[in-house]
Amino acid sequence: MSILKKIAFQGEPGANSHEACRTYFPDYEAVPCATFEEAFEAIKTGACQLGMIPIENSIAGRVADVHHLLPSSGLKIIGERFKPIRFQLMANTGVTLETVKIACSMPIALSQCRQSLKKLGLAHESAGDTAGAAKALALKPDPTRAAVAPALAAEIYGLDILARDIEDARNNTTRFLVMTAEKSPEPPPFTHRCVTSFVFKVRNLPAALYKALGGFATNGVNMTKLESYMEGGAFTATFFYAEVDGRPEDRPLALAFDELKFFSDKFEILGVYPADPFRDRV
Repeated sequence: MSILKKIAFQGEPGANSHEACRTYFPDYEAVPCATFEEAFEAIKTGACQLGMIPIENSIAGRVADVHHLLPSSGLKIIGERFKPIRFQLMANTGVTLETVKIACSMPIALSQCRQSLKKLGLAHESAGDTAGAAKALALKPDPTRAAVAPALAAEIYGLDILARDIEDARNNTTRFLVMTAEKSPEPPPFTHRCVTSFVFKVRNLPAALYKALGGFATNGVNMTKLESYMEGGAFTATFFYAEVDGRPEDRPLALAFDELKFFSDKFEILGVYPADPFRDRV
């Protein structure tokens, strides 16, 4: 029986999320989950102490499923991690580039390697998951096929890497949130620069959003993210996810939150956590 603490991620073993778990939490056992819902549930039930959840990619944008799950999850955000995304072209042992005709991976990965695959003269085929494509190739060897996946997938499934770092954009980066089921996690030391994530729903008043956000401007609070969502199938976008620099105890942010709450029907802080140093480089 494992005595290691566990961290949940979505995807097959060898996925980018798995690599992030191994990089940032090497002392934890990484636990694969088929869906984001299953990953959140594993954290909520205590089956896993933490979760490594992707929230956005610098090329592909936000991970929509995660934003919808966050407000109702009951989980708290205790950290963020930025991971440069590197894709490798891998094939069965002994296969060479000369025999490969088709590269297989999830559509978003293929699109991020389009120019490299074109230069290699490879057609492409969609799969549900990057690491899943590598796993499928290991289970059913084919000298005409290769998978586009993280290097960890080649290690896990015994594949050879034929071409390294084939992503077209070197600034391809995914931001992950570290999640916990603790209701009141220990706050970051005051020596750390912090980010506060929260959700809110504005009241049904004229210019309610404008008024609700006014306090951030007048108090000099830097809002780094604001995204709207439909709630309950309605097309009125009144539900928002936001991130700001600072912590709720800071007087400017406290005053801004007071003003926001006055014009909101719902307000909840999802997490206060240290800003990843990589944030300044993206």
